[in-house]
Amino acid sequence: MQALRHYLLAVQFFTRIPVTGRLAGWVGYSPAMLRASAAHFPGIGWLAAALAAGVYGALHWALAPNPLAPAVAAVFCTIATVLMTGGFHEDGLADVADGLGGSHERERALDIMKDSRIGAFGAMALVLALLAKLSLLALLGAHSLAAALAALVGGHVLSRLWPLLIVRSLPHVGDTAQSKSKPLADQITGAALTAAFLWCFMPLALVWQAQSALFLIASAGCSGLAAAWMARWFARRLQGFTGDCLGATQQVSEIGFYLGAALALRWA
Repeated sequence: MQALRHYLLAVQFFTRIPVTGRLAGWVGYSPAMLRASAAHFPGIGWLAAALAAGVYGALHWALAPNPLAPAVAAVFCTIATVLMTGGFHEDGLADVADGLGGSHERERALDIMKDSRIGAFGAMALVLALLAKLSLLALLGAHSLAAALAALVGGHVLSRLWPLLIVRSLPHVGDTAQSKSKPLADQITGAALTAAFLWCFMPLALVWQAQSALFLIASAGCSGLAAAWMARWFARRLQGFTGDCLGATQQVSEIGFYLGAALALRWA
């Protein structure tokens, strides 16, 4: 029951799915609980994957055999997941791009990242990220519906594991007194990481069964490389990470998963 409370707290923190009233009272809140809920971040990927795959599959089936069906399905499944999360991770990507693109000085970059207004670098990052995501999902759907659905399942879940490794390996920086992510960043235990890996096991096994070992290795490998590049960037420029960095890592590694999947299909 404690694990369920932690999972529902993660749902409250990372999505717009309502957990209110008596249920919210039963779940409760404390910084320690929020810290423990980080273990269930890939479990939020299950919800995003189910929603995205459902919308993509329904529209792909309804509009087939129109050649634009995969593109339309890609747009609307992305809209669905953005509505579910409230654009939480996309906002982080824009803030990171504004901060690190707007200044080479660490403190100035952190100040820019706190500004809720979007700048030129953030706008460019959002547009390019969405174009990459939509085009890759459309490409996968043009190959087969099964390939697109497998990529959505694996991408949404695995991309929510990598930020936890950044929390484990880098210190939290910035305005820790006002940061919403600070309780999450205090500590990620080995047990929490184990739970996060377990959340990923079944979706990735399904991807393997639905496609191939090459598909899984290429997509997971590209996703991991993207996350590692982001972690190195944060270590070099910020000497740590902020909550925005975690959202940006999720977005970039999700796109990496789709790119790896597309490359795997081409190599096969």
